[in-house]
Amino acid sequence: QVQLVESGGGLVQAGGSLRLSCAASGRTFSGYAMAWFRQAPGKEREFVAGISYTYRTNYADSVKGRFTISRDNAKNTMYLQMNSLKPEDTAVYYCAGRRGTLVSGTHRDYDYWGQGTQVTASS
Repeated sequence: QVQLVESGGGLVQAGGSLRLSCAASGRTFSGYAMAWFRQAPGKEREFVAGISYTYRTNYADSVKGRFTISRDNAKNTMYLQMNSLKPEDTAVYYCAGRRGTLVSGTHRDYDYWGQGTQVTASS
């Protein structure tokens, strides 16, 4: 089992920045592909960014150039640096992990989930 705990959410004005963290425990972190998803009220959970254990990254088109995903395998922690936040980025952000090398953009492919952290960008 892998336990995931997100932190770093909050309320910022549009154009501001936040950095989310996802701390993993329970098993070695390095063998897992990791990702961030988000879910706004009344909407489906959507892929934001993913990173393989070899540090290969993928981003949703809506966040390319504004968000940066990274991981520190020695610290069992993943990050999401969010810059130039927009009101449409407002959602609960979840970190997720799946066994294997490949990032998937489908939330059903992930085995482990954190509890979520709220991000609100006000206009």
